[in-house]
Amino acid sequence: MIQVADRINNLSESQTLAMARRSRELQQAGIDIISLSLGEPDFNTPDFVKEAANQAIADNFSHYTPVNGFQDLREALSVKFERDNQLAYSADEIVVSTGAKQSITNVMLSLVNAGDEVIVPAPYWVSYIEMIKMAEGVPVIVQSGIENDFKVTAAQIEAAITDKTKLMIFSTPCNPTGSVYSKNELVSIAKMMEKHPNFYVICDEIYEHINFVGNHESLAQFDAIKDQVITVNGVSKGFAMTGWRIGYIGAPKWIADACTKIQGQVTSGTCSIAQKAAKAAVSASPEVLTDMIVAFKKRRDLVLDLLNEIPGMKTNVPEGAFYVFPDISNFFGKSFDGKTINNASDLSLFLLDEAKVALVTGEAFGNPDCIRISYATSETILTEAVKRIKEALSKLTA
Repeated sequence: MIQVADRINNLSESQTLAMARRSRELQQAGIDIISLSLGEPDFNTPDFVKEAANQAIADNFSHYTPVNGFQDLREALSVKFERDNQLAYSADEIVVSTGAKQSITNVMLSLVNAGDEVIVPAPYWVSYIEMIKMAEGVPVIVQSGIENDFKVTAAQIEAAITDKTKLMIFSTPCNPTGSVYSKNELVSIAKMMEKHPNFYVICDEIYEHINFVGNHESLAQFDAIKDQVITVNGVSKGFAMTGWRIGYIGAPKWIADACTKIQGQVTSGTCSIAQKAAKAAVSASPEVLTDMIVAFKKRRDLVLDLLNEIPGMKTNVPEGAFYVFPDISNFFGKSFDGKTINNASDLSLFLLDEAKVALVTGEAFGNPDCIRISYATSETILTEAVKRIKEALSKLTA
C-alpha cells in the first residue's frame, strides 16, 4: 500500500489555488466562468524589467547563483529598504528566495521548534497556517472583524502570548482584507513587543506598493524592536512579476544566515535571470507604479459601489492590496432549489454554480462570515461579475 508522509496528510490544499483550478476546468469545459479568485495583478511586467532580463540572457547569466542571492541584487535591496521604508538592512541581512512564500517558509523552519506557538491574526493569508504546521508549530488565531477593518490591537496580541509563543505573522497591506496598519497602530504593537524581547514578528509587506492611503509603514522602523522583526517582501504584486518568483527578507544576520542554510539544502539560489530583472525593478522609483495603483483604486471604488447596492451585503473600505472582503453572513440560512446556505463556503459554491463567478470562501482565511473578491481584472469584467452575483443572491429566500 502506497502512503504519503504524515506531514502531507496534515496539510490542507490552498483554497485559492483550488478555486482557480476549478475555474479553469469549468472554462475548459466551455462554461463562461468569471474568476475573481486569484491574487495576481492583471498588468504586464514593466518593459524596463523585461529588458533587464533580456540583457542578462545576452550576458550569459545562466549559471548557479549564490544561495542568498546575487551580491548586487542584495545591495540594491538594501538601498530600496532605506529609500522606501527607512530601514537599515545590510546586504548580509538580506536573503533572496524563490518567492515570498519560500521566504516565509525559510523563517518558520529557522525559528519554530515543535510545539512552539505562532500567533496569527485572522483573517490571514491561506498558507500561513500550513507553513506553521510544516514547522511543527501550533497556530494561535487572534480574531478581528469588519467593524475594526479586520485589524487586531496590541492588547489582543499580548493576551495571546504564552511561555510557548515564538512568533507572530501578519501582512500589511493584508491579503485577504486589504487592511493597512497605520504608524500609530504599529507603534502600539512595537511598544508591546519591547516587553517581550524573545517574541519575534514576521511582517509580510508583499503588497507594500498597492497602498491607497499614503506612505507604507513598516514594523521594523522602530529601533527598539527592529531585531525582533523579519520583514518579508518581493516583486510579485507591485511589479506584476508573479511568475518570476522573487521574494526576499530583511532580518538580523543570524536569522538571515539560518534561512540561507535551509535554502541551500532545498532550492539553492533562485533564478539568475529573474534576479537581474528584480534588481531593475527594485532600483526604480516607486513612481513607475502610479498608473497601476490608480487603476486598482478606481476598481476598488467601482466594486464597493456595486456591492453596496446588494441588500444584505456588508462592506468596509480596504486601504490597499486588490481585494474586498465583504461580510455575507446575512445570507446564511437562506435557500435556493432545496439547498441552504450555512456558511461562506456554501455561498461561494452557490455563486460558482448560479452566477458563474469564482470567489474564495473566507473560511480559507480564518473568517467563515466573509468571501474574498479580487478586483485584479478589468472594470468591464468586474461590473458583469457583480451583476451576476446580485442576480444570483436575489434568488435566495428565507
